[in-house]
Amino acid sequence: MTTAPPARRWPRTSWGMLAWLTIVWVLLWGEITWANVMLGLVVALVVTTVMPLPRLPFDGRFRPWGVVRLAARFAYDVVVASLQISWMTLRRRQPTGAVIRVQLRSHSDTYLTMTAGMTSLVPGSIVVEAHRLLGMLYIHIFDLDLAGGLDQAHHTVLAQEERILRALASREELLEAGFVPGSSPRAGRLASAPEVRR
Repeated sequence: MTTAPPARRWPRTSWGMLAWLTIVWVLLWGEITWANVMLGLVVALVVTTVMPLPRLPFDGRFRPWGVVRLAARFAYDVVVASLQISWMTLRRRQPTGAVIRVQLRSHSDTYLTMTAGMTSLVPGSIVVEAHRLLGMLYIHIFDLDLAGGLDQAHHTVLAQEERILRALASREELLEAGFVPGSSPRAGRLASAPEVRR
């Protein structure tokens, strides 16, 4: 007796992924209109149907307030960095670049990828290498003065990772990364959390 193959579900991905792809589409066009949103959703459906990604295990938890904080701070960082680099270009000041190494707190490929992607989307910083086994990012900083120095540049990446974790990580993943569970950094860190190596 043969069993029938499992029915293919549609859409072939989660609604969260469709929403994310739609947001990326709107950001690429740079204008929020109903036409852009609807077209972005159609493109996301076509892409995930024709070229579905392999399903990755995700045991996280969607925290609405954490997601709002993540999106708002990301938009703020993009606008501020764009203005800073534009002003620096107009002044024709020579940038002082550097490559920094940041050891992430999470051991998840998903959060490493999200941290690397969102860091690279902020003007003035780009991930040149990601070491998934070590959870290490190597990031080129356009200008250290704009970034606030080495320590601040390092802190900025770790703060981005924390916002991602507090928006999407499970309680267990937050504890493993050394954070008290919650959607806001005000929840704090565990007293026994190890220091992150640089």
